[in-house]
Amino acid sequence: MSIDLKLSRSNRIYHPSESLEGKVIIKTHSSISHYGIHITIKGSVNLQVRGGSAGIVESFYGVIKPIPILNRTIEVKSSGKIGSGTTEIPFSLNLRKRDENLERFYETYHGANISIQYLATADITRGYLHKSLSATVEFIVESDKDDLLQRSLSPEMVIFYITQDTQRHPLLPELKSGGFRVTGKISTQCSLSGPISGELTVEASAVPIHSIDIQLFRVESILLGEKIVTETSLVQKTQIADGDVCCNLTLPIYVIPPRLLTCPTTLAGPFSVEFKVAIVISFQSELSKLNKKADPRTPRLWLAMETLPLELVRTK
Repeated sequence: MSIDLKLSRSNRIYHPSESLEGKVIIKTHSSISHYGIHITIKGSVNLQVRGGSAGIVESFYGVIKPIPILNRTIEVKSSGKIGSGTTEIPFSLNLRKRDENLERFYETYHGANISIQYLATADITRGYLHKSLSATVEFIVESDKDDLLQRSLSPEMVIFYITQDTQRHPLLPELKSGGFRVTGKISTQCSLSGPISGELTVEASAVPIHSIDIQLFRVESILLGEKIVTETSLVQKTQIADGDVCCNLTLPIYVIPPRLLTCPTTLAGPFSVEFKVAIVISFQSELSKLNKKADPRTPRLWLAMETLPLELVRTK
């Protein structure tokens, strides 16, 4: 005997004003008795603090109590019997109650210390002598179009330049003396359905370039008592140049934010999720070959970088 939960949409994306629809599929070789079949939908913000970022005392907290968003159960079939073969039971459940607009729906997000998740579970209760059966599937919540900001994205890009004088960390002696200059522009307000775009030009470099990468970082902050614990982690690295780059050649920047690992920039009371984009230039050096697994957040002698705040938004 098996139970499966199939949603009406293959991409599993729903909006708070919509109904979650699907069907419970039960396969059994013989008829069975049950005490009811229920569908439960739950949504929550799950927070955790790791000892490395919070300190020794705070690390005892571990996982913080989740922030509930949604918790609702309906009965789709009352107690009775299910015949042998395949049985499909349709269901429909409003995500947001029509008479209540108090629920704050955050978009689905899977981060390092913050996770916003929505689950639908089908349960078949069979009493004490038989094991109850259940199936769970995650569905994805995106903001309602009516709740999105009316303002359009700013078409302006931020102009940046990277030289030996803009770096706050030690550089290789040949980089410090010989110098380099990289200029460009990049968008710092982007739609989640569109790219992070821009362009970059290497004007001069005394040391050959090994690679140029665009790195996307998430900045997760959690309120822990009277303290705010913040941790930055790498989401995605996109290489736009491999090997030395010809001077005065314009390179395009085109990066698609990964689904589920990003969400609209969120500033809530107990937590916040923000993002940064970094242009990272790696120069050819024997030291870099010995430190291939270096932490991308840590500046190195053979690296030059420029980090800018990035606002991600959901657009209509």
